[in-house]
Amino acid sequence: MAKIPAFSLPASDGKTWSLKDLTGKTFVLYFYPKDATPGCTVEACDFRDHQQDFSKAGVPVIGVSPDPLTSHAKFIAKQKLNFILLADERHELAEKLGVWGEKSMYGKTFMGIIRSTFLVAADGTIAQEWRKVKVDGHVAEVLEAAKGLAIGRTHPKKLASPRVHPLTSTR
Repeated sequence: MAKIPAFSLPASDGKTWSLKDLTGKTFVLYFYPKDATPGCTVEACDFRDHQQDFSKAGVPVIGVSPDPLTSHAKFIAKQKLNFILLADERHELAEKLGVWGEKSMYGKTFMGIIRSTFLVAADGTIAQEWRKVKVDGHVAEVLEAAKGLAIGRTHPKKLASPRVHPLTSTR
């Protein structure tokens, strides 16, 4: 399995977040094109509305876009977002993960974020990824995968107890 590359990006909580800050944690890293645009707002609000479920699973959600922190602050305030947004203004992490690419809209071609989500296991491996995401129903799908990964992490399969034949038992 591929690993999430190392990164260090400014965050909406005033800190600089790096992969080291998330070591040992399962988390969702979702990339979206632009603050306060229709599809990105729907997706962010869907993550916001399911935040309690992600928290119960012990899986933090982190959004990433190339917007600056000032834009993130307005977006968070207007939509009452309850998770961290990272500013990948030079699209370094996006490029490392292959989510910065050529897009087209209204006949124009440009470079931008290709909406994508990564579910990262506690060991830093990418447990599941969604590329070219369609917003409707996406967060519910990510949540189910996150819960499944969290259950596997917190409730490892027990080894089957050895079977003892009742006639040969020495008890």
